[in-house]
Amino acid sequence: MPSTLLPRDEASSEGGDGPADGAAGHRARMRARLLKAGPDSLNDQDLLEMVLFLALPRRDTKPMAKDLLFRFQSFAAAIAAPEADLARVPGLGAAGIAALKTVQAAALRLARAEVGERPVLKNWDALMDYLHARLAREKTEKFHVLFLDSRNRLLADEEQSRGTVNHAPVYPREVAKRALELGATALILVHNHPSGDPKPSQDDIAMTRKIAAVLGGLSIVLHDHVIVGNGRWASLRREGLL
Repeated sequence: MPSTLLPRDEASSEGGDGPADGAAGHRARMRARLLKAGPDSLNDQDLLEMVLFLALPRRDTKPMAKDLLFRFQSFAAAIAAPEADLARVPGLGAAGIAALKTVQAAALRLARAEVGERPVLKNWDALMDYLHARLAREKTEKFHVLFLDSRNRLLADEEQSRGTVNHAPVYPREVAKRALELGATALILVHNHPSGDPKPSQDDIAMTRKIAAVLGGLSIVLHDHVIVGNGRWASLRREGLL
């Protein structure tokens, strides 16, 4: 009896003429689902597969997507993972890593655009979403400064320093100098706690007050110092520490 062959786009990853034929059908179904039902119709593994098969069109990316999800536990954690950690994933290579980092860059660009549309103090939830996306999954402390104009709109988000798992050195004069260069009239300080606990330390409080004193002499307002943890954040202003 002659066998019945499925069309290429209908072959499953377990059937069809072979692995490549099956992978193509699997990809076609995911593309159709995405376009018809939207991004919420895809789970984290599906998203990883789709990103990777755009970069690795001749590979079956399902095993790599599973491996990434096992190692990093979520789509967000996978695209935010350090390149050195991603390089340990078998078969991923430079093209796969670049694809994941491109998605991360796009996500940050979109989040920042949302923040930049309005004065940041009136767009606090969007600001926290952006800061969490940028810093929450970092494995070392990074200290950022958000420079604001006279209407409290974002002029720049710049990394001032990076350090160890629990310390990033910050120099008040350098912060003030950069604010003057940009013509900023107000600032928000931001850093992350890789431990996941955003509770401010005594060093955090002391450093914030030093920077506030330097800025005050230049008529530059320090609105807040935000500490980003894992899914949580703390505001020194809201806690009465600034």
